[in-house]
Amino acid sequence: MANAPYRIDAVLFDFDGTLTRPGSLDFSVIKRAIGCPDDVPVLEFMAGVGDPVQRHDMARQLDRFELDGAVASRPNAGAEQLVGSIKAAGLPVGILTRNSRASVTRALENFSTLRVGDIDVMVTREDPVKIKPSGEGVLLAARNMGVDPAHVLVVGDFLFDMQAGGDAGALTAYLTNGRPTPEHLDCRFVVDTLLDLEPILVDGVSLPAGKLPNAFLGKLLDRYRIQDPSVIVGPSVGEDAAAVDIHGREVLVLKSDPITFATESIGRYAVLINANDMATAGADARWMLATLLLPCGFSRDQVRRIFAELHATCRACGITLCGGHTEITDAVCRPVVTGMMAGTIARKDLIQKRRMAPGDRVLVTKGIAVEGTAIIAAEFRELLLEKGMTAAEIDACSRFQSMISVLPEARIAWDVGGISALHDVTEGGIATAVTELSQAGGRGIRIQRDALPVFPQTRRMAEVLGIDPLGLIGSGSLLVCCRPDRAGRLLSAMKKAAIVATDIGVVTEAGPGIDAVEKEIPVAWPHFDVDEITRLFG
Repeated sequence: MANAPYRIDAVLFDFDGTLTRPGSLDFSVIKRAIGCPDDVPVLEFMAGVGDPVQRHDMARQLDRFELDGAVASRPNAGAEQLVGSIKAAGLPVGILTRNSRASVTRALENFSTLRVGDIDVMVTREDPVKIKPSGEGVLLAARNMGVDPAHVLVVGDFLFDMQAGGDAGALTAYLTNGRPTPEHLDCRFVVDTLLDLEPILVDGVSLPAGKLPNAFLGKLLDRYRIQDPSVIVGPSVGEDAAAVDIHGREVLVLKSDPITFATESIGRYAVLINANDMATAGADARWMLATLLLPCGFSRDQVRRIFAELHATCRACGITLCGGHTEITDAVCRPVVTGMMAGTIARKDLIQKRRMAPGDRVLVTKGIAVEGTAIIAAEFRELLLEKGMTAAEIDACSRFQSMISVLPEARIAWDVGGISALHDVTEGGIATAVTELSQAGGRGIRIQRDALPVFPQTRRMAEVLGIDPLGLIGSGSLLVCCRPDRAGRLLSAMKKAAIVATDIGVVTEAGPGIDAVEKEIPVAWPHFDVDEITRLFG
């Protein structure tokens, strides 16, 4: 596989010997029938015949030859599975062939699941472009599929396929079908079977908006292991902050997080979201750096407002805003504020998720999707009104902004003690957060799904928008794992502070994974590839 990065937005297949098994067309037969030399391609030979009557007769024989081959052809191994995977990923699929459209259509009748209607673009020798090895057919297919030729993967089993792809500036994959690879082959990828393309396609398909998928992120992090022995908590799926040993007794806690969804009160969000993650390690944030990337068209007054929010929120939280960077750039279409925070804590007080143990109770504070409820109310007010929510209902949702911080409940948890893990509910909602907590702690979690607290305002908003609150960004809710003998005391302390807290489950002896139940009946625990809010911004 080539080292250069690549992206695949569409796949263009050769047909005979690629989507169909090799051998259905023996061109030596047709060459003998029309008098074509063995070392000259059939179509190029026919184009050089001056007698139009003779050329017409050759074309007729070629059509019959191809149709007979189409009747006898069969799908290549893995062809239908691969095309199905590509279509499921949302990519268009095309066919580029030197054959006739009629022969391709007939051959597709021999496929079990793949039909002509599944092919978004078909370029054959009847189309008004030069045939392979020219790249004109690739360019035509890319144009009809609405993609840049540089992001089209051309797959074929013949040198002409690779030359056509290369001529058009496309990605190319040579299919050997188990044969030796030709000398002087110029292509990006070489595969023995069609299904060998699957990992290439997975790596090339555009990622959805939002955080990287946890499985992919986990593999990336495993590849780049930390060698510095002073790092106590390093990058890992489900870890909210890093922790570095300073001199044995004190730990430096570090956190960085961008705000990408909210535009209203974005400065306040940037401080609180980062401070929340610091709190999950048991540390108060002391210092903050802020990087502001603002879209073209921003005014001085708008910049001044964000600075004021950053400073006011930091001051309220006892944090010093000690630096950062601000610029106007066309690299973003909405403001992005990235916070980087640091604080110190005694090593003995550092909360580490790997201390989770079977029997620990799992609590959640407030209700789920607090942040998502507030953001949607601020960013999509007109849509909510159109969907039937009243102005009063939307205003009530907007006031959820006041609940974004989890510092009050985190400090109560620190004081009560017996805490084995804290986890801030962010992108992907409570469903993703519980899964991340389980993975970071290396333990299974049994969740009482019907115990999950959902504010009626959030439920109403989710119903009118058709989104699932379990997958909606949820800063403002804190997941708490505590020793079972401290759960009652912690719930009482939260209640005394007027903070709603709910016991939703228990840590189990099993390995990472979620065992969800409703009224003691096993139910599925949802998985969200992207946060539900991205469906609205998309």
